Amino acid sequence: MIPEYLVSYAKDHDEKIKDVYIGTTWTCVLSKYCGTASTDPGSNHVSVRGFGHLHEKYVSELSEYLLSFNLLESSVGLAAINSVITPSYNSNYNGLDLALELGKNKRIVMVGYYGNYPNLEGFKKIAKEFIILELNPFLIDVSRGIFPSTAAEHYIPKADIVIITGMTIINKSIDRLIELAKKEGDAITFIVGPSTPMLKDLLDFGIDVLAGLMVVNEKGFIKKITQGCGIISPEKLEHDVKYITLSRFM
Repeated sequence: MIPEYLVSYAKDHDEKIKDVYIGTTWTCVLSKYCGTASTDPGSNHVSVRGFGHLHEKYVSELSEYLLSFNLLESSVGLAAINSVITPSYNSNYNGLDLALELGKNKRIVMVGYYGNYPNLEGFKKIAKEFIILELNPFLIDVSRGIFPSTAAEHYIPKADIVIITGMTIINKSIDRLIELAKKEGDAITFIVGPSTPMLKDLLDFGIDVLAGLMVVNEKGFIKKITQGCGIISPEKLEHDVKYITLSRFM
């Protein structure tokens, strides 16, 4: 299973934690690199074990937090793991752009609503069918093709392309989603977003494209995520980050 594999990887590549930052939208752990993950949006009233002393720990300790069902802790765990991964990538694509290029006349399922993606409507224009699955009940709108996440069992096995947010590693749904994507065929499977571990070994788990971000200016990035930057993009963050993609198709 992917979360367990990532924890094991982190323990084999241990580093001392330098600092931990938890913003409203993004979490960052500094060790060998600047590791990022989504901050769980429903964690306003929970605490992280050891808060105030996380910077005194090792990545091997914080990586265990990924297995927690306190999803704020899980966010910290994934960011810690990402902080020791030397990113593997073969392009500077936005992964959603690549999915759009590959999606003509395909059935596409997107797990997670990427309303900030400027070409989101482009999927509807080029795809045979385009379905979005979303956990947030306030975003669900069947008339716009946004279905509840519980529809995954119905739509994903029929898809040709499945685009999965890296947040599914944090909430532990990732393994089932990949299983569904490969159930009736061999859908092209993307993991996208700043939470994505850019680890080549993950391609052995049925993933075809890893699409994340690399932090290139730690100080600028940390300042912005702790001052409420919202959704991350290189342009929005004044290029303190850049897109990176590891794909079987490049």
